Amino acid sequence: MTRQKSFKSRVRTRMDKTGESYTAARRQLLTASAPAEPTDPAPVEPADPAPVEPTAGAPVGRTQLDRISDPLLRERTGRGWDEWFALLDEWGAVRRTHTETARWLVTAHDVPGWWAQALTVGYEQARGLRSPGQRRGGGWEATGSRTVAVPVHRLFAAFADGELRRRWLPDVDLRVRTATAPKSFRADWDGGPTRIVVGFTPKGDAKAQVAVVHEKLADAEEAVRLKQWWRERLAALKQLLESQEAGR
Repeated sequence: MTRQKSFKSRVRTRMDKTGESYTAARRQLLTASAPAEPTDPAPVEPADPAPVEPTAGAPVGRTQLDRISDPLLRERTGRGWDEWFALLDEWGAVRRTHTETARWLVTAHDVPGWWAQALTVGYEQARGLRSPGQRRGGGWEATGSRTVAVPVHRLFAAFADGELRRRWLPDVDLRVRTATAPKSFRADWDGGPTRIVVGFTPKGDAKAQVAVVHEKLADAEEAVRLKQWWRERLAALKQLLESQEAGR
């Protein structure tokens, strides 16, 4: 299609300028073209790449089809929901893993990474492979994200520094599993069995985004409760860090 030919032309132009291989040049262009919509930078399969308020009457929240309009999907990926679903059905996506499907969308159809994830989740929900807030294959989780006007290293420290963390996340006992500054943070939650996986994405020198996935929840009700709780806690984190930054 025209969009793919245009993208391949851009890849070859970059190759000529930088001397990169086709694969390396393509990866750099895909990264640069990622949309500004909320992302889930944590290195896990997201249940809801774009966190929103739970919908009244629904157990956890809206599906991807509710969140992402057909015109917007077409603008960003070149096709609407029905067209993508037909392609995915033909390819046999119902028998593939989440990772395989998202990777196929990126490599075979030049879909940017965030949109490949969102499209895969939407397909899985539409085909009954998962419910909103549920991981494919079972299990529940809650997500939350927030953009904060501080450098990414300060946002990371708000999780990794125990004293600072207690100022916005009181009365929670975390056992840190891994902390890779300033990219990711993983911890067991209050003695288990749940855990959190946190990713951090810089949005320039003075702004960054945090995305939290709270995994291994018992059921949909717990997912709803923790989704709202994380919205409140991340709002408190934003207020704390931005007020500190303003006082510097």
